[in-house]
Amino acid sequence: MQVVPRESESALSVSGPRPMEWSTVPYTGSQAPGHNGKQRRSSLESPIMLLTGHQSAIYTMKFNPAGNVIASGSHDKEIFLWHMHGECKNFMVMRGHKNAVLDLHWTADGSQIISASPDKTVRAWDVETGKQIKKMAEHSSFVNSCCPSRRGPPLVVSGSDDGTSKLWDLRQKGAIQTFPDKYQITAVSFSDASDKIFTGGIDNDVKVWDIRKGEVTMTLEGHQDMITSMQLSPDGSYLLTNGMDNKLCIWDMRPYAPQNRCVKIFEGHQHNFEKNLLKCSWSPDGSKVTAGSADRMVYIWDTTSRRILYKLPGHTGSVNECVFHPTEPIIGSCSSDKQIYLGEI
Repeated sequence: MQVVPRESESALSVSGPRPMEWSTVPYTGSQAPGHNGKQRRSSLESPIMLLTGHQSAIYTMKFNPAGNVIASGSHDKEIFLWHMHGECKNFMVMRGHKNAVLDLHWTADGSQIISASPDKTVRAWDVETGKQIKKMAEHSSFVNSCCPSRRGPPLVVSGSDDGTSKLWDLRQKGAIQTFPDKYQITAVSFSDASDKIFTGGIDNDVKVWDIRKGEVTMTLEGHQDMITSMQLSPDGSYLLTNGMDNKLCIWDMRPYAPQNRCVKIFEGHQHNFEKNLLKCSWSPDGSKVTAGSADRMVYIWDTTSRRILYKLPGHTGSVNECVFHPTEPIIGSCSSDKQIYLGEI
């Protein structure tokens, strides 16, 4: 479906072909016909599904690797699991955090969820039972971000306002390594081989840490304001970062990349006074990127041309995270309006 990018805030003052409008498509819960009579392209029950149930702002959401379950984390301190299919019902609530859930991720095998919270803990949850299986409580301030490794041992990295990122092995008690920085850490990620960690914070720089040496081997400068999120590309070659300077940057992380590793900058999305840690993510094939935005829109860019492909309305609060489905043309978004939308793209 070709969508005309537009600058208009109003969902109705659009000339030309009407883009997909989350705000005006009724959620019926029954098998709806294709949008505008077009052939449906996903297994969603309706071209747009609205998921409600959280009592407060939703800061983070992720599809599981199989693509049949969604996890969401909220200011209400709870993690919800939702079925992707049918009426997208909430079927489990994980409780234990004493403060908001700011970030969550599925482990690579989809059996566990890792979550981070201002309650100073990182926690691991068993998806089958909904029970907490590990509480990692060595940070001395808010934990803003967490990330499990893609391969190898079950490692997790976390980043905190205490100015450290910590490395955890889910099979062991306590952090196995601490990487001290001068500034609050707001975003963390692993390299593809899990031999390096990437951290971003309020000093605007991305730091690359060699886990074996325990030191910074590279600093990537380019953002003019705090980094709120980062994600490694599906092929492991590039790092996507979202900054409060209203820039989304792609960095070439390959070993022999040129000196200036920032290869793409995307603009259009907004950060605002709320200072939420707006997330960013890649499509499974790396051809598109998306980012949360404080202007209540869902932005999707073409990676090659840097063009805005979609600017989707519907949310009534800051869009804190958008994610692509692992196998289908579906985008999910969660917002401070306490709602999650799933939509075909």
